[in-house]
Parts: sequence; structure tokens; C-alpha cells
Amino acid sequence: MKKQNVLFMTQAAMIAAIYVVLTLVFAPFSFGEVQIRISEALTILPVFTPAAIPGLFVGCLIGNFAGGAILPDIIFGSIATLIGAFFTYKLRNQKRILAPVPPILANILIVPLVLRYAYGVALPIPFLMLTVGIGEVISCGVLGLLIAAALSRYQSTIFKTSHAAK
Repeated sequence: MKKQNVLFMTQAAMIAAIYVVLTLVFAPFSFGEVQIRISEALTILPVFTPAAIPGLFVGCLIGNFAGGAILPDIIFGSIATLIGAFFTYKLRNQKRILAPVPPILANILIVPLVLRYAYGVALPIPFLMLTVGIGEVISCGVLGLLIAAALSRYQSTIFKTSHAAK
């Protein structure tokens, strides 16, 4: 196996593991109508490495499963994270301030539908979009950009060969 493939898989696995741990440690805030999923701050990582895309998806799948989510939430919540991560990667060469926008939008559009139709939450979908959106702005926008600022200092050493490992 090529060194870059091993690096890619290692980064993806580490990101997935961190996502799961953060989701479960902060479980009281990670699920429900009003949620601030701290682990979603990691959706900034595709700016630094494409390995974050599968890492975030797998981490969300496992985190949702281990957190007791029902099957539609496991599937569609994880797809929201995958979509957000993919489009964050596509924006990697744009202004970094835009990087949190894809996961915020993906979750605002998908998670309220899961809450309403899978869990039977009786709140209006626009209200659920607002509550999920606020949580995503806090986790992806604020915390994610703080992570990006911290990692930018070390980008050349931590992620130096990861873009070559596509």
C-alpha cells in the first residue's frame, strides 16, 4: 500500500474517531430539536485534507448509531455531514470564512425533516430549521473557524502530503 494511501486512511480514521468521541461526550447537546453538535466543528477539516470527507461521514454514522439515533437519522444526518464536508472541500481555495457554509446549509435543510418525519417532532419545520441553524452556526461557524485558525499555523506540517492522497 502506498504511503499516501496509508496517510489518507489514517487521517480519515482519526477524524472519524474524534467526531465520534465529541458526539458522545457532548451527547446531551448533540441530539434533539435544539442541538449544538460540537463535533460538527470538524466539518472545517476538508479545507486541510480530503481525508476529512470520509472521516466525517463515518464518524457521523458511528456517532449517530452509538448515540441511539434511529435509522433515518443515522442515514440522513450522516448524508448531511457528507454533503457539507464535500462542498467545504470544494471551497478550500476560496475565502476560509465561507468554509462553514456548506455544512450549515446541508444540516438546516436535512436535519429538520428528519426531526419532523422520523422522530415525529411536532414543531414547525421553519422553527426546527432555525434551531438547527443556530446550533450549526455555533459549531461550524464559530468553533470550526477557531479550529481552522489554530490549524492554519501547522498546516504545512500536519497536512503536508494529504492533498496528494486523493
